[in-house]
Amino acid sequence: MEQDQHGTRPPNERPRRGKPPSSPAPSAHPPAPSSPLPSQARRRTTARPVRGARPAQPQVRRLPDPRLTGLGSGLFCIATMFLLGCLDQLLFGASPTVYGVLFLPVCVLTALWVRAGDVLTAPVVVPIAFAVGLLPVAEGGGGPAGRLMGLVTGLATQAGWLYGGTLVAGVLVLVRRVRWVRRRRRRG
Repeated sequence: MEQDQHGTRPPNERPRRGKPPSSPAPSAHPPAPSSPLPSQARRRTTARPVRGARPAQPQVRRLPDPRLTGLGSGLFCIATMFLLGCLDQLLFGASPTVYGVLFLPVCVLTALWVRAGDVLTAPVVVPIAFAVGLLPVAEGGGGPAGRLMGLVTGLATQAGWLYGGTLVAGVLVLVRRVRWVRRRRRRG
């Protein structure tokens, strides 16, 4: 025995966002046999206002506002710092000061671009990315032991940049987190 369930909403025949339109839905009015126009051309041409649509405004060019997951922000920060370390090695002869200055905007972007739910991962990822990016910049002798000693020395001598960038990311993250919690409390 089959039971009919009555819906409370009329069926939505519009295609979903991000989905390519499929074949046109069958029209309520069958096409006239002698009509040279396709069914789409016979539709009503009067424009109806769309619910919730705003009047046309000039497009304002905005900065990108990506929202990265915790893993995505970590990969972004680590890859960017490694590439900047390689560029520093090629262009400036492995200048630790240039590397430290380039580290600060990456910290800011990482803290701003991570999603609200994963925002506390940014201050954790930033020092790891600093160490990974320091590999091409660190001076070291031959072999892995020399490279490791150069990395430890670089971390010790560039601790000011490391702490400063981590502090910037931490402050931005705390401000964002407090604002997010307040917004959630107001809503419900």
